[in-house]
This record gives sequence, C-alpha cells and structure tokens, in this order.
Amino acid sequence: MSATDSKLIANLNTAGSAKLFEAACKLIPGGVNSTARATWSGWTPYPLFVDKGEGSRLRDVDGNEYIDYLLGLGPMIFGHRPPRVTQAVVDFIQQRGTVFALPTADEARLAEKIIAAVPSVDQVRLCNTGTEAVLYATRLARAFTKRNKIIRFEGMYHGFSDGVYWSKHPNIAKAGPDDHPIPVPQGPGMPKGVEENLIILPWNDAQVLADTIAREGDNIAAVLTEPVMCNTGCILPKPGYLEAMRELTHKHGIVLIFDEVITGFRLGLGGAQGRLGIKPDLSVFAKGIGGGFPVAAMGGRADIMALVANGTVSMAGTYSANGIAIAAANAALDELNTPGLYEKLDAVSDELRLGLGKVLRDAGLPAYVVGIGPLMQVWFTKDEIHNYRDAERHADQKIFRSWWEGMLARGVLFHPGAYENLFVSTAHTHADVAATLEAAKQVAADLAKS
Repeated sequence: MSATDSKLIANLNTAGSAKLFEAACKLIPGGVNSTARATWSGWTPYPLFVDKGEGSRLRDVDGNEYIDYLLGLGPMIFGHRPPRVTQAVVDFIQQRGTVFALPTADEARLAEKIIAAVPSVDQVRLCNTGTEAVLYATRLARAFTKRNKIIRFEGMYHGFSDGVYWSKHPNIAKAGPDDHPIPVPQGPGMPKGVEENLIILPWNDAQVLADTIAREGDNIAAVLTEPVMCNTGCILPKPGYLEAMRELTHKHGIVLIFDEVITGFRLGLGGAQGRLGIKPDLSVFAKGIGGGFPVAAMGGRADIMALVANGTVSMAGTYSANGIAIAAANAALDELNTPGLYEKLDAVSDELRLGLGKVLRDAGLPAYVVGIGPLMQVWFTKDEIHNYRDAERHADQKIFRSWWEGMLARGVLFHPGAYENLFVSTAHTHADVAATLEAAKQVAADLAKS
C-alpha cells in the first residue's frame, strides 16, 4: 500500500503530504532527511509536508494550520521567521557576504555575549551542529585528562558520531542489568572497539555513578550528560543528583560536560546550568542559540580550552562561524537579553504545563506532565519516571499516539513520539494556550471513554 492509499489521521486532509512523500521516497532514502521525521520515528504512514511557518503557527501543504509546539525540535525559540533574526541574516548576506575563511569582528562579539550569559564558560569556539560540538568536547576532555573512557547515560542522545551514538533507546532486554547497562550501538556500521571506551549508566542514580567512579575513576576522562533529560521525553534531575555529579567529577579530576543543545538559551540565558545552579567544565550549545539558524558552540574552562588555543586539539570547519550563523546568533542573543523575556516565556509555558496537567487529572486519565520552563512532555502512566528504563517499562506509547492524533486533528502540533518534547516559543500567546487546552479537554474526554 502506498502513502497515498492511507491517511495520517482521520478527519484531517493531508493528501498533499501523502503525494509529496511518495514522490520524495523515490529520490531521498526514507523520503526525509532526518531520522526524527521518518516513518519509524512515529510519522506513519507519512510526515506532514510544510508550506510555511509564522510566529507560533505552522501551515502544511494542504492548508491545515497548527499551533506549533514541535518548533523544529527546539531551535525556534522565537517562533517562525522572527523579524529581528531574519533581518539580521538578510542584511549580512546582502551587505557583507556569507563565507570568508577568515575571521570577522562579529565572532568575538558573539563569543563575548555567550561568555557573559553562561558563568561556566571562560572561552568558546563556534561549530555548526550539536553533533560536531559534542565530538570536540569529548575529544578535548580526553586530551586534557589523558584518559580514554566517557560515561554517558542510557536514553540520552548526543548526536550521531561513532563515539557517542550508543544506548540511545536500546532494547532493555538486551542492554544488560539496570545498574550496569552495556553499550548498545544505535545501529550497524559502528567500528568495533569504540564501546571499550564507553561506560553506560542509568541516569538519576547518584550511587551507581559514585560506585562507577570509585572503581574506574582513573580511566574516566568525562561524564557527558544533559542537565535535564530531553531525549527520552522530559525527565528532571532528582534533587541533589547534579550536585553529586559535580562533586564526584571534581574530586576525581573528571571533566563534566553538559550537553545543552536543547536546554541552552531555552531555559534561560544561562541555560539549564544557570537555572539549576551547576557549573560544568565544558558545555555544548545549539538550537536556541541561533534562533532557527544552524549554529552551535562549545566552551568552558580556560585551562581546558587552552589546548585548542595552542593547537594541541584541532577544531576546524569551513562553515564554522560563517556569516549567516554569526549574524543569526548575535541577533538571537540580543533578543534573548530583552528584559523580562524569559519571565514572560515561563509564564506562558507554566500556564500550558499546569493546564494540561489539570485537564488530564480532571479526565481521570493515568497521566501527568513533566517540564521546566518552555520544555515539557506528557507521560501516560501512574508511575514516576526517572530514567530511560522507567519510561520503557511504564509509559503507554499507544495512548500517547491516540493523544497526538486527537490533538493534531484539532490543530495542535507536536512530535508523535512520546520520547520527544513540546516546546514553547516567545511567539506563543495566552490565546494559543487557551486554544490548546480546549483541544486537550476534548481529546482527554475521548481517551477517558476508550
């Protein structure tokens, strides 16, 4: 059966998306250019094809308009086509160019803004993607400590480089015991032996982390973590967990790397680390820093970054700090520095998160909402979820799919996968939230009857 013979959901005309997907599959493997848009990631039998986005709204090729909480999986902190950022990029291209293979003064201005915003960052280098920035951070940690092993946590995603693309969402029946998971490659093609330098741990378990560091601390170069778990839905750190992680890594000379690709400049100017009061040694940023344009950064302690400054560790890239990225990020950080911006963003986000929680409770559904600021997800379960295996065992993916279909049919867009998140932008209004909650009441009532 072809895509055009089936519908994405009932009661929604997406025939144009079906037709475009069928044509795309003949030219592009899987019909899309990222796994997160693929059928096996929940967009079955085909993803929506976009006409355009503006502010908090997105319109597909069939003319359906949605309140957009997908937001490009996080980069659109200001919503779609933010005037200040868009104009800055257009001006730079028209007046100055794009790629020079030489520095511009704008790069140092951007670095100054990042350093001012994030207390843990003494120096910063610009990259193109989060994957690239994580690769450099782990390489730098190994060079600085002269150790090889990296601790990373089951259920997190740190990009698709061979060194970390392991144990993202493994089959837990084949991934070892709960307190001592084994590295599971994301798929075939990974070089043999890479896993020997990886230690996979469950997140949110300070004792397991302490035991592992006590046993292998002299071999561990870095602990790589999201400060808020954002790639298995939204899972918050237990009270004291990040503090224990910081204390343990500092004591044993291990580099603590925060992957703030999603949380950076979204949960506040200082990211999750600023909001939660933890200072890592190295940090990785992307998504929100560019206001919708591709740009990333990696920075941290001056003594570690000195290995980049003296050429010991090479950070290269033809497109690193290109004019488009620099113009976008400079404008984005200027906008994010607007007094009261994050307070207003949090207020709208809290209204949505608390409102959704009330809707689900009032409907008597076994569900709750977890989030922090403009980042959240709905868990359909009565059980608490603190790590990936909790989610695998307890989260009801089938109900989530029905929830997603019902909301999409009523003009509310987010990712169909329960392990993604809802994102809120500065373009979202209280009216958007009210419309979303009204849709949620209808869907929750339908789910309660089924």
